Amino acid sequence: MARRSKKKIGEILIGLGVIDAGKLAAALDDAKSSGKRVGESLVEMGLCQEIDVARGLAEQFGVDFINLDKPEALLKIDRSLIKEDQQRRFSVIGMRKEKGTLLLCVHDPLAIEAIDTIGMMASARADIGAIAARSQLVAYIAGETSAPTLEKTRLFSESMDKTVDKSTDRSTDKSTDKSIDRDSGDSSAFKFVERMIVQAVVNRASDIHVEPTKDKVRIRYRVDGVCQIIDTIPKTMQNQVLARIKLMAGVNIAERRIPQDGRIKQRIEDKDIDFRVSSCPAVHGESIVLRILRPDSARVGLEQLGFAADNLAVFNKIIRRPNGIFLVTGPTGSGKTTTLYSALNDLNTPDRKIITAEDPVEYAFKGINQVQVREAIGLTFSAILKSMLRQAPNIILVGEIRDREVADIAIQAALTGHMVFSTLHTNDAPSAITRLIDMGVKPFLVASSIQAVMGQRLVRMLCEKCKAPDDAPDRKVLRLVNISDEELQNGTLMKAVGCAACNGTGYRGRRAIFELMVMNSEIRDLAFNRATVSKVRSAAIRGGMRSLLGDGKIKILKGMTTPSEIANFAQIEGFNPTEIASV
Repeated sequence: MARRSKKKIGEILIGLGVIDAGKLAAALDDAKSSGKRVGESLVEMGLCQEIDVARGLAEQFGVDFINLDKPEALLKIDRSLIKEDQQRRFSVIGMRKEKGTLLLCVHDPLAIEAIDTIGMMASARADIGAIAARSQLVAYIAGETSAPTLEKTRLFSESMDKTVDKSTDRSTDKSTDKSIDRDSGDSSAFKFVERMIVQAVVNRASDIHVEPTKDKVRIRYRVDGVCQIIDTIPKTMQNQVLARIKLMAGVNIAERRIPQDGRIKQRIEDKDIDFRVSSCPAVHGESIVLRILRPDSARVGLEQLGFAADNLAVFNKIIRRPNGIFLVTGPTGSGKTTTLYSALNDLNTPDRKIITAEDPVEYAFKGINQVQVREAIGLTFSAILKSMLRQAPNIILVGEIRDREVADIAIQAALTGHMVFSTLHTNDAPSAITRLIDMGVKPFLVASSIQAVMGQRLVRMLCEKCKAPDDAPDRKVLRLVNISDEELQNGTLMKAVGCAACNGTGYRGRRAIFELMVMNSEIRDLAFNRATVSKVRSAAIRGGMRSLLGDGKIKILKGMTTPSEIANFAQIEGFNPTEIASV
């Protein structure tokens, strides 16, 4: 990939005379609060033009800048190198092939995944050849550009000085194995692993999966909860790549028979990123997963998690109660830990003592006493909890209630004046009551100690750059998420389109949908009498709980996500799609 300059884009634009220090400071504040890049903030605030940012990025990455409105620009473009659907999907056009490398004109030099995907589809190594403004690229690909036609360009080129080299290199190195097509520098395991890790962080992946198969090794990233195949490497590289990752993680590289866990810490893009590494023996070799832990993800703020205003107000009241248990439920990967960390970050003030028992400790917080579970030496959840109670804390976080012993100690802590946060693996909030009772906890203790239970799921949000109104929604999916015609008329239904910003998926980023069940006298009576989940759920809805589906509907009708995305996690009960087959 193009080598990035140490200069930041703001410094470059100041050097070019495009902006001054005051405008940069304003853009930096906006970028920090909104999560955007500095260049995006500068353009959206009207402080400079998109073409200026593109010119600055070109200087930053040491590549050419192309103004697609100029006739001479088209002499550097060869659209036949990339399929038209890929051009539209990624907002990228081809330039030329140079020594077996496909050079591209892009608007976002950090869209490494898109660049590599195009290279794989073209059976060639892809790299950045030039940078252009996004609006110019999109218009040019769509045929709406103000740039001259090919005939005018031909006439223009004939009038140019004959010393200008107008040839296009279409040569390919046929001696290279196209299934690999890497130069000698990239073929080493060391450089491959480094590149794989950096690329995953830049592309917002939450996990890296290295999965050996019979004849190759598959590399997948999980982005916004969905796994995507990024690369495959030859079987001959398997042992070196796995050994390199295990060496970085500090685990025994010679041990391949049992699972191992380790951690990697690297500084990427001026941020310290932690990777939780897990290896598991498999038929074709060890499968390794690197969980990417970004320090900022646990400090996004409660407002950014996806709460509706009414749920957020109730949530803020509950977490500030002096005692009781607050449970967050949901499957693995539903954002439970992030929700609790965000709550603790909000409550972390000098007048409160907070202690956590975690397995493992994922994010470090200043001012919070965090304890790592180490069962090999007897430092279990229950042992830590017993010790915690002698530390006089105000707030206790238990990573997960796994058995009756931990549940009993947590309840005793809640009944003796402590506020306890924890997670539980259940499908919804009402199921937490019956789950604790099934563990062996006495019903009256469950009824008296729990303050609230919140179930949640993470759903993908539509890409703000390319989402479009959905004028012909699927009626079956609308019924599946219980959206009526009247609600449809009063809301704004949007659909996923796909662009370079979201790597063609139509979605970018995730937020949670919640159901928040606050305990009241009716629910406590039902818990005491061992009532079924359905009865507890009915009572919770009467008490004001909005279901996961109800919370998802709000996000659909606001144009934040799609009905099909919500239907993946919450659906109306008893729906039969054949009932409206004729609609």
